[in-house]
Amino acid sequence: MSERSAHTDIQRLLDILRATGKKYDIQKITQAYEYAKELHEGQYRVSGEAYISHPITVAEIVAGLELDTDSICAALLHDTVEDCSEKTNLKEVEKKFGSSVALLVDGLTKIVTLQVEDKEEAHIENLRKMLLAMSKDVRVIFIKLCDRLHNMRTLNAKPDHKRRMTALETMQVYAPLAHRLGMQRIKQELENLGLQYLDPIGYSEVHQHIEEKYGENLGFIESIRSTVDQKMRENNIHFTLEGRIKSVYSIYKKMYNQNKSFDQIYDFYALRIIVDTELECYTALGLIHEMFNSIPGRFKDYISTPKPNMYRSLHTTVIGRDGIPFEVQIRTWEMHHVAEYGIAAHWKYKSGASSKAELDHKLEWIARLIETEDEQRDPEEFMNALKTDIFHDEVFVFTPKGDVIALPNGANVIDFAYAIHSAVGDKMIGGKINGMIVPIDRTLENGEIVEILTSSASKGPSRDWLNIVKTSAARSKIRAWFKKERRTENIAVGKSVLDAEIRKLVKTCTEAQREAVVLALSERLGYNSADDLYNAIGYGGLMVSKLVRRLQEECERLIKPTLPDTNAELEQEPERIAVDKPKNVKSNSGIIVDGEAGCMVKFAKCCNPLPGDSVIGFVTKGFGISIHKIDCPNVVEGHRNPENAERWKEAHWEASEEQGNGRSVYEALLQLHVDNRIGMLADITTALADMRVSILQVNVVYKNDGNAIVNLKVGCKNISHYESIVSRLRGLQGVDNILRGFS
Repeated sequence: MSERSAHTDIQRLLDILRATGKKYDIQKITQAYEYAKELHEGQYRVSGEAYISHPITVAEIVAGLELDTDSICAALLHDTVEDCSEKTNLKEVEKKFGSSVALLVDGLTKIVTLQVEDKEEAHIENLRKMLLAMSKDVRVIFIKLCDRLHNMRTLNAKPDHKRRMTALETMQVYAPLAHRLGMQRIKQELENLGLQYLDPIGYSEVHQHIEEKYGENLGFIESIRSTVDQKMRENNIHFTLEGRIKSVYSIYKKMYNQNKSFDQIYDFYALRIIVDTELECYTALGLIHEMFNSIPGRFKDYISTPKPNMYRSLHTTVIGRDGIPFEVQIRTWEMHHVAEYGIAAHWKYKSGASSKAELDHKLEWIARLIETEDEQRDPEEFMNALKTDIFHDEVFVFTPKGDVIALPNGANVIDFAYAIHSAVGDKMIGGKINGMIVPIDRTLENGEIVEILTSSASKGPSRDWLNIVKTSAARSKIRAWFKKERRTENIAVGKSVLDAEIRKLVKTCTEAQREAVVLALSERLGYNSADDLYNAIGYGGLMVSKLVRRLQEECERLIKPTLPDTNAELEQEPERIAVDKPKNVKSNSGIIVDGEAGCMVKFAKCCNPLPGDSVIGFVTKGFGISIHKIDCPNVVEGHRNPENAERWKEAHWEASEEQGNGRSVYEALLQLHVDNRIGMLADITTALADMRVSILQVNVVYKNDGNAIVNLKVGCKNISHYESIVSRLRGLQGVDNILRGFS
């Protein structure tokens, strides 16, 4: 049988299913194959193969995971609704194969009828839909990963730009998802295939180094295997030995991230020992440490403390012959299957109601992401949530009672508080780590014991926390508090912010025109009223910077066509125009304050606004007008006092200042949380000097944990300049976090 025919009939798939020893509904699977083959008749892949070859191969990969009958059927049918819409639909699939198969196929079908603003948003919506379906049935993502794996294996048939685009998406989304689900075998193959297309030269070099080094040390590997084999037999342990070399991508990543040469990769070799019981794992560990010298700090017990993706194993690194280090992994067969196939192994080893509850618990991270769905209107924010909550490495910390809490690497005390419960976060007034009081933005590290200090007198979270927390769950809970408890305040803040943006786009408009624009924008974004839109902006659920383009379109549609010809009016009625022109005072600080003339303007030290920030003015008693960021806590607090309502004045930046073309340089405050290492401060000042950034003030606070806080006051042109400074400093070794302002 030729390779081509093997991929266009069902025989090989059926052989794989029979080899598993599980009871499959062969008749239903055959029916799904025949239906898919009929629907895809006349369709071909870019490679020229009949299209049916793709769903068959995907079904074979799914069968390798030993998933159930409905999963195999869905794999065969996964492209039918999308690619054969004129011949079938979900109702037809449900009628022929049942609701379970239809649900899986629906989750695997891209959103093809959705009206969205651009391709980026369409892509994000497809990811949202997939994750929502995944929260209902995790088999959706298993099949999707198998689908992506076959697409990556056959990616060479596509044009170069599509290869790179698909490979990049695979590395950013699908490989991390496979890792989060514990599916290491699929994850590693996706990573290696992705690297081949994104950096073919780098892949080739690392692969060649591996081949050469493996050949040079073949005798060493066999000697180690023989020694361990003999020791295990002497102690009557039933075992299986496997040799392992780190994957190409794993070595490539370590060389890139840690700036190491290939010869500096010391855990290149690994020996895997698979035994029957958990007790034998620890017995085998003792024997390994008896035979070889262990490297301090390189032992990890993932059996007693499993990873969130269910991975369990013992890891130790020891020194072999000729001083060559190698890693030893020890696990049971069940642990091994879970390590290879992750949560998919549930279908091999588990069944019953208790198993369903256990699986649901292990998939809580999906629910945490989905529960923020109503707030994640912004595609960029949704992707940031994915990258932070799902794709980042984890840090494991403990509650005072000893419970393990897993959070994304970089999470802080506030994230921890909201991970415990929203009520704990809302009432938090401080935190302790290992018994010592710490700042609430302190980054957590593995093994720390974290205690949250709360008070019933707390006024709730601060808006500043939205810029400090790392997890979308914490951010969503903070917004939920403001949404519920501060609606009136939110509306006032949101209205001020949106009015400022409208003034930037249209210098002159009537109140009726402004209201029409806001109402049209509200309807376009799916809000029931203008107040709902203001509220969303006020509590942080919607970023104004992300709707500027749509706001501009509504202004051009509803306001600009009705504006008079300014030049014509100047010729006809110059005196009236001069009288009606609003009074604006332009300070030498680049700020224009509406409705006030001859006043001094100063910048509030509490928030140090920069050109590009949305701002508002406050008439002080005897000191002119103080300019604040619109989201400054003092502005928020000030709006609660109705007596001060008339003292708040609309303000905005000159265009030249926002673009960085003005003469002024503004003070920007940065707080850097860094490693307390020799040369750290020198690296920071050198980086700023390279960017020609003036350092106006520097202060260093050294902490007992080996870290330090560097408070910087620098000269800055605008918010874009500030962000470029932050980006440069974040790239320095040892810089853990950067906050705006001093806490």
